[in-house]
Amino acid sequence: MQEKERVQKIIELMKQEYPDAGTRLHFSNSLELLVAVVLSAQSTDEQVNKVTPELFSRFNSAQELAAMDIEELEDLIRGVGLYKNKARHIKGLAQKIAVNYAGKVPGTFDELLTLPGVGRKSANVMLSVGFDQPGLGVDTHVKRVTRRLGITSGKNSTQIEKDLKQLIPVSLWSKSHHLFIAHGRAICQARKPRCGDCILAALCHRCEV
Repeated sequence: MQEKERVQKIIELMKQEYPDAGTRLHFSNSLELLVAVVLSAQSTDEQVNKVTPELFSRFNSAQELAAMDIEELEDLIRGVGLYKNKARHIKGLAQKIAVNYAGKVPGTFDELLTLPGVGRKSANVMLSVGFDQPGLGVDTHVKRVTRRLGITSGKNSTQIEKDLKQLIPVSLWSKSHHLFIAHGRAICQARKPRCGDCILAALCHRCEV
């Protein structure tokens, strides 16, 4: 079986198993999504969703967010990890969006990467979820699952992203990102992967397991 064919079968099986796979972050516009994505680094979506309702109620634009006091921001997001750094990133990206992009979240990968606190994973998530464009973000779940499956042997997220994009059709980049995350949460967990219950067992190389 060719590798692209194996990967295609893996994705098809996951689509059947996780038909509702998608972002768990709560948001109502691209700015809120961007803030939530920045907050989600090294934090769970559940933790982020606990702090964002109050945070989002405090601003209606990038300009208003940029004007918020940094201590107030820190207090509002104290429930997530690295909240001091994230508060600085959020204030900084809001300032840049207000000044450089007329208050609108930029919709290209390269522009998103210029924003404080936004790396390749966050930019890919913004493209796919926020702007309905192809994007394949590599978070800890995607990295773990794809390496165990033997789809990639990349050591870092950038190399893994490159490997996946070469094997997965562009039309499936966004969906596969959510599918790998869903499978990582449900079955291919970090400490105790449930290989005996895995729908991908026959296609898995069981690397690092």
